[in-house]
Amino acid sequence: MDKQNILPVKSDVIFRLFFADERNVEFLVSFLKSALDLPDDDYNEIEIADPHLLREYPADKLGIIDVKLKTKSRKIIHIEIQLAVTPELKNRIVFYDAKLITEQIGNGDDYAAVKRVISIVVTDEELIAASPRYHHRFTLYDRDAGVAFTDLFEVHTLELPKLPHDADGTLLYDWARFIAAETEEELSMLSERNQTIGRAVVKLRELSADERARDLYERREKARRDNAMFMRDAERRGVERTQFEIARKLINRGRPIDEIIEDTGLTREEIEGLHQ
Repeated sequence: MDKQNILPVKSDVIFRLFFADERNVEFLVSFLKSALDLPDDDYNEIEIADPHLLREYPADKLGIIDVKLKTKSRKIIHIEIQLAVTPELKNRIVFYDAKLITEQIGNGDDYAAVKRVISIVVTDEELIAASPRYHHRFTLYDRDAGVAFTDLFEVHTLELPKLPHDADGTLLYDWARFIAAETEEELSMLSERNQTIGRAVVKLRELSADERARDLYERREKARRDNAMFMRDAERRGVERTQFEIARKLINRGRPIDEIIEDTGLTREEIEGLHQ
């Protein structure tokens, strides 16, 4: 396949189509093992959840793109990729993970029923400016005493722009390079270095040849370009309440509320008010 036709895994649509496909669970597990420190037995039963669906037709809304799964011990793992880092991203990650914790408890349930929630956030822009490392693991931790409060909440960040040019010998580096790859040459080099990723490259080529996958990718890119156009237009006009105007346009285009919050900085209540 020509290198120009390879669909980029760092596109949120392609990322979900690839890693949330039951047929690709081998690659999902390999990626998780490269980033997380969990018992191998936990990966023996992987349940992939898909609450945010990709729609089939152009007139339908395009849902939030992410990958959610539960391990054998019922740990919840949430993976998402963000091409653009917004000032609100960190707050949203904490809010979203807190929701994944609180929604586990129903009436009459005991707090012992709460299972660990782990997020892996892959970004195509710098997220942690204070560190040159491309992978971080954040927990509730007293750094002065060197004591962890609990492991129920854990956030991993994987920043693609910080990847060093030369491989560091880790499996995580190879998977990060696979996600960041944009050319056939890059993928071929990874295939030679790692057999598992070599098989993943074959699957990516098959996905890139799928008309539905390409259509979803192109519509996603169009939505992203439209949003960028709205932003540039708003900056040029300098109109008061610009964020509200952008939000209205995005609502009319069927964009999810969580994405509108990120793009405009408005609150959920303000956007819901526009809906009404």
